[in-house]
Amino acid sequence: MAAVSIWKKLLTLFLTLESIPEYNCNFKMSFVKIDEKSDFSYHNLPYGVFSTPDNPRHRIGVAIGDQILDLSVIKSLFRGPVLSNHQDVFDQPTLNAFMGLGYEAWREARRSLQQLLSANETTLRDDVSLRSRAFFHQSSAMMQLPAEIGDYTDFYSSRDHATNVGIMFRGKENALMPNWLRLPVGYHGRASSIVVSGTPIRRPSGQMRPDQSKPPVFGQSKQLDIELEMAFFVGGGNRLGEPIPIERAHQHIFGMVLMNDWSARDIQAWEYVPLGPFLGKNFGTTISPWVVPMEALLPFAEPNTVQDPKPLPYLCHDDAFTFNINLFVSVKGEAMKEAATICKSNFKYMYWTMKQQLAHHTVNGCKVRPGDLLASGTISGPVTVRGMGIGWVSDRVLGPFYQPCNHENHPPSMSLPSWGE
Repeated sequence: MAAVSIWKKLLTLFLTLESIPEYNCNFKMSFVKIDEKSDFSYHNLPYGVFSTPDNPRHRIGVAIGDQILDLSVIKSLFRGPVLSNHQDVFDQPTLNAFMGLGYEAWREARRSLQQLLSANETTLRDDVSLRSRAFFHQSSAMMQLPAEIGDYTDFYSSRDHATNVGIMFRGKENALMPNWLRLPVGYHGRASSIVVSGTPIRRPSGQMRPDQSKPPVFGQSKQLDIELEMAFFVGGGNRLGEPIPIERAHQHIFGMVLMNDWSARDIQAWEYVPLGPFLGKNFGTTISPWVVPMEALLPFAEPNTVQDPKPLPYLCHDDAFTFNINLFVSVKGEAMKEAATICKSNFKYMYWTMKQQLAHHTVNGCKVRPGDLLASGTISGPVTVRGMGIGWVSDRVLGPFYQPCNHENHPPSMSLPSWGE
């Protein structure tokens, strides 16, 4: 019962969801039937964009159990002080307009959804006609890219990963570059190559120099690599020239997705000096279709990593914004009967927080916009199985997993299941 008590306190403290009845781990809080093993509990409610065979129009939905609630059908039920004047955002084919409304709109929408889906609320529960138009089975839906992504930045924020890579290239004594412990290192990626899970990725071609004593050669990459990452969508943006201070950075972070930044390591090794990744990275980046809102993840926030040396003041924040999210990658090749797990990690191992990433990204006045995507970089940890290059691969990420029961012992988990040729 201790875990239940902690969960109730966290809900009150972080989510201010006064209308929610008493919490229990049997998923009884909603009138929607939810299997106890479901990744989409009443406490998750991730946003996504979907279509159906009988209606190809892209529309915004929320996942609960094995169902998708079509927000375009119930838009008139968002009657709070912010959304009552902006119900049209749920008619859009992407989440950008909703993201652009800002922090208070997101909080209001989540409270409204949890109220509408609660077991004691009759508005949806007892309206058979409305429910028949508003709910779709996930198995019948086709998931789309959740936002129009204008810009994409990939950071390099795992100290364990940066150290391992640095040892490989420069030796143990010079593993981390002088700037790494002073600022969140990142690079500007190719937004046009970001695709939703399930989209096949073709093996890229480019220049490589496998033999350093000979001229470079052209051909298909032989070292296609996968990267276990997470990323967040920017919500309300900023004006050009006006930084987002770290004290308000959380108000600009809409939610998180799983991500794989595909990498052609042999192409990258030859091209990256002096300006960094180019053809080795810009051919494909995959994200999960469901965006988990930050309020759903706040109960799993943990104290941030102690940073030494202490960052400059514009990067300092004391509030916990490091998240205990279990992560793993599994691979299933043509000759394999079952998928094999090749990597396990946790998002809590990140050195730089998302708030620090966003504050640093905009401290020079850089403009970010709703729908921009900022990624973590490869997530390693103190004990992590090293990944592998696996050639021609098709990503089949199903979406984020979320498990609110027994908060202390079972943090939420996200996975990249079943990579297959």
